[in-house]
Amino acid sequence: MSLRPFIQQKIPGLIALLLMTTVLSAVLVFYSQANLNGSVSDTSGMLFSLLTHSAGNPGFLVSVAVFMLIPIVLRLPRKSLIKLGIQFALLLALSFVAKTVMKHITEVPRPYTHELQALHIVDTPQAFYALSQEKKEEAVKEASKNVSHWRISHWQGETNYSLPSGHTIFTAVCVAFWGGFFLRRRQIVPASIIILWAVGVGISRIWLGMHWPTDLLASIFGAACLYLCIPEWGLSPEKQQKLTEQRAKHTV
Repeated sequence: MSLRPFIQQKIPGLIALLLMTTVLSAVLVFYSQANLNGSVSDTSGMLFSLLTHSAGNPGFLVSVAVFMLIPIVLRLPRKSLIKLGIQFALLLALSFVAKTVMKHITEVPRPYTHELQALHIVDTPQAFYALSQEKKEEAVKEASKNVSHWRISHWQGETNYSLPSGHTIFTAVCVAFWGGFFLRRRQIVPASIIILWAVGVGISRIWLGMHWPTDLLASIFGAACLYLCIPEWGLSPEKQQKLTEQRAKHTV
């Protein structure tokens, strides 16, 4: 069986990921690290928190539900609904497993642990990870004297390692799958909205002090690899269109 049709169906999704990477990289050139103990406006805090919650637990469930409404709103056949649901669920499951395994392998400290070191709360970032969960939460709480509550609330909830970014790998698989879904149909506006949302989530992770730029880019690369592992069933939209045209000619 030739791989060419399979790769051709993956190209729109990979293009969507490339666009996400390009826009995100352009932003990271100017904003690659946040001043974590600087003053924070409620507007900025709320915006970045909402963005990060949309790809975190349990907010990602709302995002997944919204994405799964797309084929329903477009009134796709039931078979297509089932196919898209299985593919997307499989992609999400693979991304969750990959993220969990990679964090244990890489053990890269989060940026905020370096801030804890600068505030003399812990001796080193590695020392933070040697603490019990209760001690970690106490260390983060102590930083609230110098750090905005908008950031502290996220630090307390995520005391694991940094690489890769779970939030970014989630948004990246959404870009590949649903961004590719719209690009395949030449619907640029919804694809662009998904890409800009994903970039916003990535920047929110930098702003909150949760990830390094390399975490985000590595997550996108990982999402691309996982996307290539997802099977494609049935005819491509182009072949379906040709088949419909051929049937119309025969009918005439």
